[in-house]
Amino acid sequence: MASSSSSSSSSSAAALNRLSNLSNHLRPTNLNALVKLSAEVSEALWSGKAVVALESTIISHGMPYPQNFETAKEVEAIVRENGAVPATIAILDGIPDHEKSILMVHGLNLEQLKRLARLGKSVQKTARRDIAHVVATKRNGATTVSATMFFAAMVGIPVFVTGGIGGVHRHGEHTMDISSDLTELGRTPVTVISAGVKSILDIPRTLEYLETQGVCVAAYKTYEFPAFFTETSGSKAPCRVDSPEDCARLIGK
Repeated sequence: MASSSSSSSSSSAAALNRLSNLSNHLRPTNLNALVKLSAEVSEALWSGKAVVALESTIISHGMPYPQNFETAKEVEAIVRENGAVPATIAILDGIPDHEKSILMVHGLNLEQLKRLARLGKSVQKTARRDIAHVVATKRNGATTVSATMFFAAMVGIPVFVTGGIGGVHRHGEHTMDISSDLTELGRTPVTVISAGVKSILDIPRTLEYLETQGVCVAAYKTYEFPAFFTETSGSKAPCRVDSPEDCARLIGK
């Protein structure tokens, strides 16, 4: 019995040691060491000012240069005009041969925005699944909804504004072609303000999947769920909010 007990204790200790090593490997602080906040975003978070996260895929893949650069500046200006600090998020490799580590930048400056806009589609479109590879290979990455949410949550930015989110593709019940945005919405505590999903997607199944993920979906001053380019989709939003105060209460602010 003593021998059996000793063997069991050794196995348990070894298992705990492996678990500890795995936890250290996956610990968020390892990634936090690579994150760079702009001085403006850092000060805003420290002082409790409103900060709004913005994605960067729309800059690199959404439209050609220089329209993408001008649009990015306009969106940031709108955020500022409404009393908040914009934090456009991207993965940048810094200047080749001069900086060794990738930077997940929160709050791109104008020079960085312009660089991303000029590079265009040569920048890796980066969802959450792609983060590790982009970082490991020291590439530039334009963050999609899921990756932007991931990084926003990492530094404590509670609100993210985007154009549209991904959804369940038509015939998704057979192909399982479901955007990782929907899964991210279910596990990451960031409020996403969007224009819904594109009409080419299966909107009813998208709403069903969001329900499965436990995501609260609310429409502003309507019960109609938007379809990106249009305010109506024929699908009903589960919840409705009618004022900024309603929105703040819903997200716990």
